[in-house]
Parts: sequence; structure tokens; C-alpha cells
Amino acid sequence: MENRILSWNGSRNVRDLGGLRTGDGRMTRWKAIVRSDTPARLTESGWAALYQYGIRTIITLHTHGMTENELTFTSPYPDVVTIQLAIEDVTNMGFVKKWASTDFWCTPLYYKDALQLWPERHAAVISAVAQAQPGGVLFHCVRGHDRTGIISLLLLTLAGVVEDDIVADYELSLDPERDELLASVQSSTRDALRATLAGFDVENYFQAGGASQADLAAVRNRLLQ
Repeated sequence: MENRILSWNGSRNVRDLGGLRTGDGRMTRWKAIVRSDTPARLTESGWAALYQYGIRTIITLHTHGMTENELTFTSPYPDVVTIQLAIEDVTNMGFVKKWASTDFWCTPLYYKDALQLWPERHAAVISAVAQAQPGGVLFHCVRGHDRTGIISLLLLTLAGVVEDDIVADYELSLDPERDELLASVQSSTRDALRATLAGFDVENYFQAGGASQADLAAVRNRLLQ
């Protein structure tokens, strides 16, 4: 698991989604899709490492209704395409009251509600990955934990990655405060993620959100060996 962690100068939480097991015995492809914290932290050598790794598309995961200066950056490489997509919405007062105004917004406890609220937003990210130009795709938020975690969970589930590997990938984004918060309500990262995945039909979810069968197939082809 730890071998997928990438050291790009300036970033704190970058890893390849390659090398994970699927239920049918395959593995996810290296250098196809990478998750990270914000590239705004990258130094010149960090950007060079990103480019040399083959990244040619960067998808920034915003929250609608928030100003997030840490998500503002310009790639020094003109052939790296940047895409901005909002996958959450803090103008939704129900979501703000239940999650965004609490400390639990930085834990996977909120994932189930986010998935119910915004299938169209999540499907838009999947379509962007499917239609990305040749080369690696990087997606990120600020810390690379939860908006990035939701999209990672969805991508890996779509690819058929086994649940233990999906959970283990998330757990590589270390956060002692998150673990303490979850323990305070008799939960854990593993419990929250398993509850999110229980009975979840990822293909129907994306179709309901507007992703085409062609997009779903393209993502699987990109991510799977």
C-alpha cells in the first residue's frame, strides 16, 4: 500500500491509485490516476515531478459557495489541462447544519449524505476522467482527504477494487484528529467507509447522475490493467 505514495516536493498527500486488487483478480494500472492535496503547494521541482510522472489533466474538486484560495494555481506546463468541478454545495442549508458547520465534515461519516445529495456532481467528475486527454489524471482538493476521498472511493468501486483495499487507501491519508472524532461517536474510518459502501450500486448511481455507459467503460479501461 505504502509503495503508492509519491514524493513531489511541496505536496503532503500524493499517491497513485495503481497496484490495487480487484474482485476478479486484476490490478489497477500505475500512472493512470493519481490523488493528491492541492498542487498550489508544489515547488518548481514538485511540478517537474508531476509532469515527468505523466500527469496531463488536473481536476480540482471545489465546494460550491466557498472561496478556497488554496485551490488556486497555474500549471507551469501549458499542455496540462486543468478542470474545475464543484462536488459539494454549502448553499444547501440542510447539509451545512448537519455536516459543514460541525467538525465531522472532515471525516467519512458525511459521505453517505453527500452521495445522496450530489450524484450529478460526482458523475461529472467521472465523465471528466473518462474524457480526459491521453496521459495521467490527477484529482485533488485542499488536503487530499475527503472530497478527494469520495472520488477515490467512487473510482475504485467502479473499477471493482476490493473493499479492504479501498479502505486501506483512504487510511493512508493520516489524520489523528479525524480518528479521535470518530472514536468519540463509537466509530472509525473503517466503520464509516464500510457503512458507505454497504449496498451501494455504483453503476446505477452514476447512471442516475448522468454519466453515460461509454464514460463508465472509459474510466474502467483507463484504470484497469
